Amino acid sequence: MEDKLTPSRMEAFSDGVIAVIITIMVLEIHVPTRDISNLDGLRHIAPILVVYLLSFIQVGIYWVNHHYLVDDLQQITHGILWSNLALLFCLSLIPAATAWMGERGLTPFSIALYAAVCIVPAIPWFVLSMLICAHSGIAPANSLLKTALSASSYLCAILGAHFSTWISLGFIALVAVIWLIPPKRVVEQTRAQSRWRQDHDPLPRD
Repeated sequence: MEDKLTPSRMEAFSDGVIAVIITIMVLEIHVPTRDISNLDGLRHIAPILVVYLLSFIQVGIYWVNHHYLVDDLQQITHGILWSNLALLFCLSLIPAATAWMGERGLTPFSIALYAAVCIVPAIPWFVLSMLICAHSGIAPANSLLKTALSASSYLCAILGAHFSTWISLGFIALVAVIWLIPPKRVVEQTRAQSRWRQDHDPLPRD
């Protein structure tokens, strides 16, 4: 029997790759040497921790929404498979940008580079969303407005890095805030499932 690639297998593969990406990022956090005091060591490592937190959230956002996206999928196509691989490749660049900014500091170039790397996965993500939408006949859980706002925020972060590093980081953090809000359809499905469980609960209620 032919072992076909199912949506669950693609999702499991994607989960594994994303887990490796996060692992690579955390390995870039090095404990300061004993040559400096604990306070100086914390000051040295603090920017790296901030960058790691941002990167963790960025990758986590894609992981959560990838789950919502694949949940609408019933069958894998050639285009969906390759666009998913393109997304994973772009996400795998985030650890490199994280290490660059952690090593070079919060300079205008490093922040602009980081924002540019963060915006790259949006391209295959958009393609993957449209392919799944066309194949399943179901609109993506997340609106295109979120994608447009995210791309605009990253572009503002790239341009703003030359004027203020903190404003640029604020635009990057804004993307996280936008995507931390769950999609309306997912919230409605969760509430519907909760009501169904309550109506079909075999246990006696007080």
